[in-house]
Amino acid sequence: MRVMMAAAMTALALVGAPAWSAPKAASVAVLAPAAPDNTGFSPERLKRLDGYMQGLVDQGHLPGAITLVARHGKIVSYETFGRTAIGGAPMAKDTIFRIYSQTKPVTGVAMMMLFEEGKWRLDDPVTKFLPELANLRVYKSQNPDGTFVTEPAARAPTMREIMSHTGGFAYGLRTDQPVEKAYRDSGLLGSKTQAEFLAALAKLPLASQPGTEWRYSVSVDIQGLIVERLSGMSLADFMKTRIFDPLKMTDTAFWVPPAKSERLAALYMIDPKARKLVPADSFMVLDVTMPPAIASGGGGLISTTTDYARFAQMLLNGGELDGARILAPGTIKLMASNHLSDVVMAAPGAAFSPARGVGFGLDFAVVADPARAGTLRGEGTYSWGGAAGTWFWIDPKNDLFMLGMIHILGKEADPALAHIDENAATLVYQALVDPAK
Repeated sequence: MRVMMAAAMTALALVGAPAWSAPKAASVAVLAPAAPDNTGFSPERLKRLDGYMQGLVDQGHLPGAITLVARHGKIVSYETFGRTAIGGAPMAKDTIFRIYSQTKPVTGVAMMMLFEEGKWRLDDPVTKFLPELANLRVYKSQNPDGTFVTEPAARAPTMREIMSHTGGFAYGLRTDQPVEKAYRDSGLLGSKTQAEFLAALAKLPLASQPGTEWRYSVSVDIQGLIVERLSGMSLADFMKTRIFDPLKMTDTAFWVPPAKSERLAALYMIDPKARKLVPADSFMVLDVTMPPAIASGGGGLISTTTDYARFAQMLLNGGELDGARILAPGTIKLMASNHLSDVVMAAPGAAFSPARGVGFGLDFAVVADPARAGTLRGEGTYSWGGAAGTWFWIDPKNDLFMLGMIHILGKEADPALAHIDENAATLVYQALVDPAK
């Protein structure tokens, strides 16, 4: 239901306190258009971003795309490129995209709303809310007949660990590791009820002992179930009433109603042999024409560029937009702080480590050391992306954010798209010639 290791930009506590600055005029930010040079950007240099994106379309790497850059609560660039489908209608600003794992930060916000209400604590065991997971076991090895040798989990994963992907759970997005393959083969992500999901999950071994490694996982789907139990509402209803309606995110949901179906971008994948785009055909293609049996907190939302920009601006504003207060500023800061332990960050080959200049917060990746991370993004920038190639990052230090919307599953198979998010970031920051403005 999602893919996203390429968005590994993360951390804060790696080197100390984050560089967090209050946004300018946050309370009046309404995402109105503004001239780039009024917010420190060179209009000429910012056009390089447009040229880069249009080039990817012209060369056949993308059917279409949308980019949006905002600073100080004003939109300085909002451009459409190409078409919603090969041979289809021109890309429009109200095009609906499958955002897959960009659902995760929304679920994280839902969790933190309940955290603010005192309904859970970061170091609570997950079993406090999901007793079905009380007897988890951990993979050790595999017998010749394919069965697993396991050992008991040393303890239950904590809430902090499921929000930072260190609880030991796996995903099943790949099959090159025995536990990952077991997750895929189990059909876990196709469960029809909460009880079915939890029963299947409880039978699967953890890939590692809780708190010992970072592994992208079903943890955010688990969070979605916890939101439902703590709130007494379905995840879809909670998000709509508590997040989407207050933020006026009118096109964000877990399905596309018939009246909006023509606005949905077609989904493609890359044929590795023909090296061309073909209609997506994989287990990750969700049917979004009807409400899902279980709303996936890890990857089920559809949205538009404008809608997600309002969500991003709310976060950049410290939890508020247009008078709608979703979270407190301190809560946002907590989410965008590194929560990985020294053990996890020192693990061999760790994706998030001091050496890489990145860590992981609560459903976000975070830049701790831009130089080591090899990025122009400001220290404390937090981000994530989705399986169909969408991405976003929020930079509190420079009071700006960017969204990129594309519709290609497994974009990493095309070298021209593998680093589109970081390439776009470089083009945004090379245009920010007067950051003090």
